[in-house]
Amino acid sequence: MKYYVIAGEASGDLHASNLVKAIKKLDTSAEFRCWGGDLLKAEGATLVKHYRDLAFMGFAEVIMNLRTILRNIDLCKKDILEYKPDALILVDYPGFNLRIAEFAKEKGFRIFYYISPQVWAWKQSRVHKIKRVVDHMLVILPFEKEFYQRFDHNVDFVGHPLLDAIAGREAVNEMKFRGEYGLSDKPIIALLPGSRKQEIAVKLPVMLSMPVKFPGYQFVIAGAPSLPQEYYDGFISKSDVKIVFGKTYDLLSVSHAALVTSGTATLETALFNVPEVVCYKGSAVSYLIAKQLVKVKYISLVNLIMDREVVKELIQKDLNEKNLEDELKRILSGPVRERILSDYAELRNKLGGSGASAKAAALIMNYLGKK
Repeated sequence: MKYYVIAGEASGDLHASNLVKAIKKLDTSAEFRCWGGDLLKAEGATLVKHYRDLAFMGFAEVIMNLRTILRNIDLCKKDILEYKPDALILVDYPGFNLRIAEFAKEKGFRIFYYISPQVWAWKQSRVHKIKRVVDHMLVILPFEKEFYQRFDHNVDFVGHPLLDAIAGREAVNEMKFRGEYGLSDKPIIALLPGSRKQEIAVKLPVMLSMPVKFPGYQFVIAGAPSLPQEYYDGFISKSDVKIVFGKTYDLLSVSHAALVTSGTATLETALFNVPEVVCYKGSAVSYLIAKQLVKVKYISLVNLIMDREVVKELIQKDLNEKNLEDELKRILSGPVRERILSDYAELRNKLGGSGASAKAAALIMNYLGKK
């Protein structure tokens, strides 16, 4: 059968490539055409557009590039019509994918959505559109199934693909890792300040106030691959803090604790069993708007999944030097650290165990009538 896959971001490329790999085991004659990245291409999918050409973040950037975005949508629609896939598989990326789903539904294509948009956090009205234009939604967070049921929409929970992505990695040689990056033999505290200049500029300076207070630890920044070393030099030139690029998982695997910006990184850190403090600070205007729009109690996936505070969230004015020092001290040793590690074990169980990609592939085959 022929499959058309659309993943508009790096994480989507990763999870979509693992899904494609799982589908190929069940459908040996499968053909794939995709919008994605190098990982999907490596699985043999014909790449129409790379996600690098689709990355427009923020209201201003979207408006400035609206003509390009609309051209991409038109190109995608035409390409789907020419390819005539047996199934269209959409991976997150809702602004683009829901438009394509609406079009594809009108044209009679079978539509699968893998990794739901975060409609439970904001834009809950999108659920009605999803019900109308998506044939089968495959979700990766346990509370999403219950959320959709509140709208009388049945979805399939397959588990979180990060469990497989992390479990399938080769073990890191810590001594070699430390030597490669000139790290000391002190316990490592990882700093994950985000990937965009705007968020790094706000959060990293607060994080970098910690090394002088914790001289017994080596602090290491997980650098964003999209940014040059020179960008970080302005922050770390007068400190002994090191930086690694493109090795976030390796860094987490050898870390004792972490300071992490909100987002998927909070869940990744937990799955590496690293106690963390979650850090978030934006402009006052952006934060006020977000408070009006966002409908969730927590900003970290760890706390959202557990539906309680497992890891401390320092938000806006609470993200300051004194609070960060206090919270970091609490997770380095003692009862708070032990409680977090115990909660992490429960978190992994809630995420449904391994095999998300295989479960999703099997469901897609079953819905398509291919046993």
